[in-house]
Amino acid sequence: MRKDSKKKTIYHGSAGIIETPTFGKGNVNNDYGLGFYCTYDPELAKEWAVGKGRDGYANRYSISEEELSILNLGDGNYNILNWLSVLVDNRIFKVKSEVAMDARNYLLGNFLPDYHKYDVIRGYRADDSYFAFANDFLNNVITLEKLNYAMSLGNLGEQYVLMSQRAFDNLSFEGWELASNEIYFPRKEKRDWEARESYFKYRTLSTEGHYMIDILREKWRNDDERIQRIIY
Repeated sequence: MRKDSKKKTIYHGSAGIIETPTFGKGNVNNDYGLGFYCTYDPELAKEWAVGKGRDGYANRYSISEEELSILNLGDGNYNILNWLSVLVDNRIFKVKSEVAMDARNYLLGNFLPDYHKYDVIRGYRADDSYFAFANDFLNNVITLEKLNYAMSLGNLGEQYVLMSQRAFDNLSFEGWELASNEIYFPRKEKRDWEARESYFKYRTLSTEGHYMIDILREKWRNDDERIQRIIY
C-alpha cells in the first residue's frame, strides 16, 4: 500500500475526549467561523484545553490531505488584511466609531478571500491578545505596521481548522494526552501576558505608518505594494 505523503498529525484541545468530531457543531463566532479547530503543536493544544481550575485533553488525530483543498493564509500569497477580513467576517468586534464601521465594510468588500470553498484553513489564532491588537487597528488606534509586528508576539501558534464534511471524513482519532491545569494554565496566561506586555510597550513608540483611515481614504486594494512589503 502506498503511504499517504500528505497525512498529518494534528491536535485539538478540549475539556473532554472527542473520538468522533461532528461536522456542523461549534461556535459560529470563532476566528474562521464554524469548524473544528486544531494545531500541529501538542503543547499548544494542551494550553488551549485547560481552564481555570480544570484539566483538559489534547486529542490526537491523523488527517489525509490528499483530496482536500487547503487555504493557507501564511503561505506568502496572502497578507495581514486578508487574515483580518476573515476575522472581521466571523468575530464580534467593538466598533467604536464611524471609521471602524466603514473599515469593516471596506475590508469585507476588498480583502476577504473566498474561504468558505476550502476544506481546511491554516492561519493565525486570534487569542485574546491578538484579537485586542486587531480591534485596535480596526478602530484606528494603531498602524498596519504595528499590527503586523504584534502578530509575532507571544508565539500563539497556527490554527488548522477543518471546515467541510470532506475534511471530517478524512480525520482519524489516534488517542489523547491529559493536559494538567496546574502546568498548562499558568503557561497559557504567561504567553498571553507576554504578548500584551510587549505590544503595549511597542505601541507607545513611533506613530508613523498607515492607519485604517489612510487605507479608506486612499482606497487600497489587495495588490497594493504597500501591503505586499508587510510580510504575513
